[in-house]
Amino acid sequence: MALVYIHGFNSSPASLKARQTDEWLSLHHPHIPFFCPQLSNQPDLAIQQLQALIEQAEQPVGLVGSSMGGYYATWLAEQYGLPSVLINPAVKPYELMLDYLGENANYHTGERYVLEQRHVEAVRHLEVSTPLNPSRYWVLLQTGDEVLDYRQAESRYTGCRMTIEQGGDHSFQHYERHLPAIFEFLQLSSGFHE
Repeated sequence: MALVYIHGFNSSPASLKARQTDEWLSLHHPHIPFFCPQLSNQPDLAIQQLQALIEQAEQPVGLVGSSMGGYYATWLAEQYGLPSVLINPAVKPYELMLDYLGENANYHTGERYVLEQRHVEAVRHLEVSTPLNPSRYWVLLQTGDEVLDYRQAESRYTGCRMTIEQGGDHSFQHYERHLPAIFEFLQLSSGFHE
């Protein structure tokens, strides 16, 4: 099994959760390949990157996606039948992206780019209204998320395994506590690849 971590909008592999995931795997399961690509700021290219990574993997893949990465992970899980852990996932990111039209800079890399309406539409086309197999998903939410309304994800992922913690924030405080259980969930779900 390989683990693919999908970072959020304007984020990078340098994000805290991505680093915590990498460090935990290196310590406890060093034989498991870990991938966290720096995604293109253009959603269509970002999805192509992730598809290529999944299709070229030499073993089954499990996904962990945060925020916009959770939105991407949902589409990929449906396309490829993959087990996925979603952390404060975006449900309708195309609505939030309207506030970012124009020039932006990535929080971690400083890379500047222009977000256009066509990028928003590309994200809208990736929407999964209802997961076909809820058992593929584990959704972790914190009610104190200041960027996304956790109730949207609670509704979208009805029937999926769900953990809702009071308080916290969009970064999902104390995420590292869940890493052993996340690994177990992705391992138990490996049957989806058969």
